[in-house]
Amino acid sequence: MTPATVGAPGSARRSLHSLWLLSSRDLRVRYSTSALGYLWSVLDPLVMSGIYWFIFTQVFQRSVGEDPYIVFLITALLPWVWFNSAVTDFTKAFKKDARLVRSTSIPRSIWVTRIVLSKGIEFLFSIPVLILFAVFAGAQVSWGVLLFPVAVLLQSVLLVGLGLIVAPLCVMFGDLERTTRLILRALFYASPIIYGVGNLPGVFADLAAFNPLAGIFTLYRVGFFPDQWDAMTVLIGAVLSVGILGVGLWLFPRLERPVLKEL
Repeated sequence: MTPATVGAPGSARRSLHSLWLLSSRDLRVRYSTSALGYLWSVLDPLVMSGIYWFIFTQVFQRSVGEDPYIVFLITALLPWVWFNSAVTDFTKAFKKDARLVRSTSIPRSIWVTRIVLSKGIEFLFSIPVLILFAVFAGAQVSWGVLLFPVAVLLQSVLLVGLGLIVAPLCVMFGDLERTTRLILRALFYASPIIYGVGNLPGVFADLAAFNPLAGIFTLYRVGFFPDQWDAMTVLIGAVLSVGILGVGLWLFPRLERPVLKEL
């Protein structure tokens, strides 16, 4: 047994320990400096859900989504908040802790994965809110609820891949931070959040399937709305998520040295 073989498990344990320390630090900072604490994990999607529920059920005659519409909204808005907040933090992942990134020997990819983990934990903290709304709104639960963990895993894969691409590129190209925010605004309406993929006409439904979030949100929703199941959309979303992770794993090591020079 070579020294490298002996050291590998220890190195992996140190990396995992560092990942947890950085992620827990993010959560402590977020909640210790806030009077509302945990409520911030659910307040944003709840306000957004309330607004869209009012617009589409009280102001206009709704022709999208399914009933209960508030549950239909929340099942996509909660994972969207995880996605949006994680990608936003990717844009400043290295700049925020530039001194630590330069001076520590832990893998630099941890500055990406710790964002995915900490924001993912916040997402899991918000799940009881979805359960409460589902109970009070009388939503029916089907076999598809078993796919919820698959959706969480697939979204984690997608986010890690995007983080490995976005984080280093935003260090090298400063304008990408603002560009990413604009893309996220457009992506909100281009993703099946206030509507379902099946509500889109013709070619738009086919194009929407190539948004990996469409397949992921389908997996989240199918537990309450079985009619939302679309095998092709889910398959395309899974392939794209894994493909984006592959691109990130290939690109990140090639950008690591230039990024350290820029910090």
